[in-house]
Amino acid sequence: MHGANLIPVTTVILGAGLTGCTLARLLAEAGEEVTVLEAEARPGGLCRSVTADGFTFDLGGSHIVFSRDLEVLAWMQEQLDANREERHRETKCWYRGAYVHYPFENGLFDLPPEDRFRCLDGFVRAVLASNLAAAEGDVTPPHDFLDWIRQTFGDGIADCYLVPYNEKIWKYPLDRMSAHWVDGRVPRPPLEDVLSAACGLQTEGYAHQAVFSYPALGGIEALVQAIAAPVRDRIRCGFRVASVRREGNGFLVSDGETTVAADRCISTIPVQALLGALVAVPVGVLDAGERLVHNSVACVFIGLRGPVPPYSWVYLAAPELGFANRISFPSNYSTGTAPPGCGSVLAECTYRPGDPPATMDDQALIDHVVDHLEEMGILRREDVIYTGCARQPYAYVVYDLDYLESIRSVRDHVEGRGIELVGRFAEFEYLNMDGCIRHALDHVRGREPCT
Repeated sequence: MHGANLIPVTTVILGAGLTGCTLARLLAEAGEEVTVLEAEARPGGLCRSVTADGFTFDLGGSHIVFSRDLEVLAWMQEQLDANREERHRETKCWYRGAYVHYPFENGLFDLPPEDRFRCLDGFVRAVLASNLAAAEGDVTPPHDFLDWIRQTFGDGIADCYLVPYNEKIWKYPLDRMSAHWVDGRVPRPPLEDVLSAACGLQTEGYAHQAVFSYPALGGIEALVQAIAAPVRDRIRCGFRVASVRREGNGFLVSDGETTVAADRCISTIPVQALLGALVAVPVGVLDAGERLVHNSVACVFIGLRGPVPPYSWVYLAAPELGFANRISFPSNYSTGTAPPGCGSVLAECTYRPGDPPATMDDQALIDHVVDHLEEMGILRREDVIYTGCARQPYAYVVYDLDYLESIRSVRDHVEGRGIELVGRFAEFEYLNMDGCIRHALDHVRGREPCT
């Protein structure tokens, strides 16, 4: 660990995804000497993109640039500068062979009459029950995620859409998922909005993403590349962290051949991978790390001759629609994502070990998705001129009932070693892109993030 194989730096950042690149940029601007270590061949993490045969797809599922956080939104837009196009969101939920306005509770008029009544009746009953409990001072917090769905939306919306959709994306029993994370992330729809929607008066949920941006060229990776550009020479790719250990007041990080010596260590890689690189981790902490639940995602890319439906993305809740829980249309995000006269579809299939998408090879999964989209009338197989598939082992954090205890044990141990955790899978929090950037900003400024 001496001589040419020892590289001294002030701060080492593990991982060059969106969070790692943002941290490196901000710290470098503050005058700090930074080196970023990235296992893959290029930065980007879940925000990498691929271009083939004129089609551009995001490897970790479709991402868009939006945020309620106006500071972060302005910063992202500033990074993209002129490489940015703006779109109005046109999103649907597929239900019984028809497109329903998104979010589902704002599209009840699009449902068959019997389902419309069932959903509206259940929602009104849920609101009345909640108001009565509040008036009597007898509010019982939901025990789990399934309980929260039924308390908030009623049985009709739960059974018609929210339960099957969430079972499909999380691949985990909803009554074994915590409800602590959902309030504030999923808005509680106003009663008047749902009533208006059921009467055919269009209302718009999730207004903060009603208008979004997307890179004109390069896919969502263009955002990460723009952020990383001033510090690109400080990002070392092909460095897979094998060990992290404390040495005096600093840290030694090695890939087995080269060692980086740093005064400060910030990790943005999955916390399970970090635990595997540490020595003398107590059994209880290792067990807690193994209990943290996450999903993987397989993204199927489809390039088409001709147009696609005029939507941003569509949610596929019903099991009979196949393994994909969401399809998006990148060619509707910006003009540079597909060749002239062509369209594109990106299908996201989440999975856990043992699930069919985990055991199918890429071509079998592509055929499965194309077959189901053809049955839905989304595409014709004879129009398919490009296909691809990419898998991300870490895609979604799953908040099971043991989550709070497990993550507290892991964080206490890692941070007790002086290692700083920032980002989606380092903190093991379900953060969108804007949340990752906000946590990086707050970390550099020395503030505790709001999660």
